[in-house]
Amino acid sequence: MYFIKTVGIIGDLGPETTAEFYLDIISSCHKKDKITRPSIIIASIPLPLQIEEDLILRNKGAERYLPFLIKEAQRLEKAGTEFIVMPCNSLHIFINEIRNAVSVPVLSIIDETVQHLKQNNMNKVGIISTSTTVKSKLYENAFSKNNIGYVAPNESQQNKIDRIILDLLAGHQKDEDRNELANIINNFDEKNLDCVILACTDLQLLKPHHPALKIYDTMKIFSDATVRKIL
Repeated sequence: MYFIKTVGIIGDLGPETTAEFYLDIISSCHKKDKITRPSIIIASIPLPLQIEEDLILRNKGAERYLPFLIKEAQRLEKAGTEFIVMPCNSLHIFINEIRNAVSVPVLSIIDETVQHLKQNNMNKVGIISTSTTVKSKLYENAFSKNNIGYVAPNESQQNKIDRIILDLLAGHQKDEDRNELANIINNFDEKNLDCVILACTDLQLLKPHHPALKIYDTMKIFSDATVRKIL
């Protein structure tokens, strides 16, 4: 049985995360015992680093991403992709604009994550993400519509998370950052949660080894959803 659909990935919104996302799709497809590799096209966004830093650290200038995202989505469509994914939670604030710019389906990491949590009976979750994702209420709104309770980090913790994410985007994976992330997650254990979601795909690079709470990685949830769509 051959893989059916060609997926287009809007990438480089965290280069290492794009690579991990691609490799996870390849690995998951291989486990399906198919006779070919999946058809994948990746568009790497030539984004000025200052725009990235302004968004992560200062939560400003998100609108400067939009022309890049639309251009790459349209380029992927012209290249023959049958659906598009963007392994970046924060930039899903623009998913409607991207969907309106192309005629092929664009999967939502938010929708796939909410569906996964509901299937696993997760009723109250902690959210670890960028300030942009928190302030845009992407997950909060989706959780409210689906009767899922949630808790976000305090301001001090959020500042640490943003710094950790910026380090990851710069290619730095530090043990001290992994430990800091584990401390923040373990602090959630006092709030009677069912789980914590890593609602920033870059954070999968620092997923703690022995957390106090169950962790759901949105990148893994999204890559699994992508594989299901490919088949």
